[in-house]
Amino acid sequence: MSEATTQPRPCRVWRCGLALVVASAVLAWVLGFFPPGGLLLSLTPVTGGGPLVRIGLDPGEHFTLRYIHSVERLPVWEAHSVDACGRIYVEEERYVRLGAGMGQMPGVGRVVRRGPYEAIEAMHLPTGDFVLRIGSAAVAHTLIWRDREINLSALAPHTAVQFSARPINRLQRLWLDRFSSTISTE
Repeated sequence: MSEATTQPRPCRVWRCGLALVVASAVLAWVLGFFPPGGLLLSLTPVTGGGPLVRIGLDPGEHFTLRYIHSVERLPVWEAHSVDACGRIYVEEERYVRLGAGMGQMPGVGRVVRRGPYEAIEAMHLPTGDFVLRIGSAAVAHTLIWRDREINLSALAPHTAVQFSARPINRLQRLWLDRFSSTISTE
């Protein structure tokens, strides 16, 4: 037997090593061995299909919904947070003037004045996953996150979407931040 046939080929060894690394990473991902990577907030049509919007959040990080109130025709801001388990909370509402369906609930937050606005702050009111019917262009439902604005009314007017959050691991977060677009039109 010649020496060339008994020695492993460098290319074959390299491929086997790469396959082992990939298989180990997939197994670790499936079994949840990667450290926490934050949360994935998804806005998904309730009628089905893929998410319209997916963003990565850190536990406690806020996102805001801004819209024009249907009766008062004035802007409203609702700040939300997500805890490490993926539970969504309303943290604050800010508005020019109270409108229909708005106002302080007894024992929830405190009303303060901020220039021309009134705000109910320190609410920390759990909503869990919730459904929002995105309004027309006149309502201008807008998701504000890390100084980015996503006009939901331009993206999917008259669509009921479910806001949900779930924990993801660090590898999933890296993938989301690197390769997944914030806005999905699929």
